[in-house]
Amino acid sequence: MVIRKRDPARTLALLWRAPEHRSRKPGLGADEIVRAGIALADAEGLAALSMRGVAERLGAGTMSLYTYVPGKDDLIDVMLDTVYGETEAPGPEVTGWRARLEHVARQNWDLHRRHPWTLEIATARPVLGPQETAKYERELRTVDGIGLSEVEMDSVLSLVLGHARTAARGALEAADAERRTGLTDEQWWQAHAPLLDRLLDPEHFPTAAKVGSAAGSAHGAASSAEHHFEFGLARVLDGIDVLIRSRDAR
Repeated sequence: MVIRKRDPARTLALLWRAPEHRSRKPGLGADEIVRAGIALADAEGLAALSMRGVAERLGAGTMSLYTYVPGKDDLIDVMLDTVYGETEAPGPEVTGWRARLEHVARQNWDLHRRHPWTLEIATARPVLGPQETAKYERELRTVDGIGLSEVEMDSVLSLVLGHARTAARGALEAADAERRTGLTDEQWWQAHAPLLDRLLDPEHFPTAAKVGSAAGSAHGAASSAEHHFEFGLARVLDGIDVLIRSRDAR
């Protein structure tokens, strides 16, 4: 998990594009540097991100980047804030808090799948940039006016976003395993399932044998990140529904 160390005032000035971070020459500025950083992280992962690598993508000298971006940790913050701007509020055709929250969950699931490096960044302390702030605002609006307190609105949103992030991490791990081994989850399961059937004694592990076999048959693999996302999201929304109904019953 990547934890950034940076000067708060300096990073916030970059996030909100104070004048000193705006482009002074054609083709090079904070925006161009951030876009190149995102492209590099998307292609090769966050471990491959460096100021030198970004400079090479831009055809610029490494030191020229520091004119606009103080360092790598600051760059990561702005990259994260920038991709947060890709999420969209539910349209007017999406009605009801449950459908709106489901939209939020799917937007974040898709975001993490497009940019897997976002899952490598510690987010306990938000970046507090303009795109993250706008994202927080539009996501909170999906549960505004449904009977929750302000703290509960924040907690409900954190619960939904946490589920999407955890499920997306499972999908990333499955994709990484496929790249490392050259086997899809289905191929891996087909190779291991017959051996497991012979080795897993139902008398000693009756529940594991029964459930594992059923899940393997259902998913065609040991597990399915997509299934876990859908199943878990439905249960999370069910729990929120119970909370809201308890308020209506008062």
